[in-house]
Amino acid sequence: MTRNVVISGGGTGIGLAAARMFAADGDRVLLLGRRGDVLERAGAGVPGASVYAADLADPVAVRGVSGFVGREFGAVDVLIHSAGGNGLLEPPAGGDDPLDAVARHWTVNFRLNLLTAVLLTEALKDRLAEPGGRVLFLSSIAAYRGSGQLAYAAAKAGLHPYAHGLARKLGPHGITVNVVAPGYIEDTAFFGDGLDEERRARLVAETSDGRAGRPGDVAATLHWLASPGAAHITSQIIQVNGGAERGH
Repeated sequence: MTRNVVISGGGTGIGLAAARMFAADGDRVLLLGRRGDVLERAGAGVPGASVYAADLADPVAVRGVSGFVGREFGAVDVLIHSAGGNGLLEPPAGGDDPLDAVARHWTVNFRLNLLTAVLLTEALKDRLAEPGGRVLFLSSIAAYRGSGQLAYAAAKAGLHPYAHGLARKLGPHGITVNVVAPGYIEDTAFFGDGLDEERRARLVAETSDGRAGRPGDVAATLHWLASPGAAHITSQIIQVNGGAERGH
């Protein structure tokens, strides 16, 4: 049966890999993101995909997404939150005050990684298929380690209690809610122009399988969690990191 799949951050990286995987199954996919040109290019490579450009940290824009989904799709079978990042695409903070820079950095990270997911979920939760709906959040290994940019790690960690609470609320309706926390994933825009070779080698050396993750590794996990076979899995955080960090 064809499902309606909504993917934020669907223009690049993990979100795009997931879109291709669901579309290959014959599902209808809606790609969301802020950059219309990026979405259009991505959508052209995903059979039957629709695209909608919006800033998902803006309640007005998210209401627009909800209206579009209602008109074009109706029910949402799978909602995947892949939007986020560490603020590399944001304009730099103005002024010289270090506290202003800290406030901006933390605010940007919480807007990109936590507020976007919460607003989109709250806007679409009444459209989730009952039973059988799936909500999937993308966290990070950094949420366990407090590593890298701490504002990013904290924002990703904030997804965990929200997902647990949502799972309890939506569970009686036959809807599951889970979090996937990737480790180092290559071929994404997260690191901008890329890592220096020394840091890359260090991250790969932390894994048990001796390789960097790929977007398809995470997409396959999302695809399985959205399948009927994962119907009794909810309120979980699934790590996809090659053994670099163990579950807690």
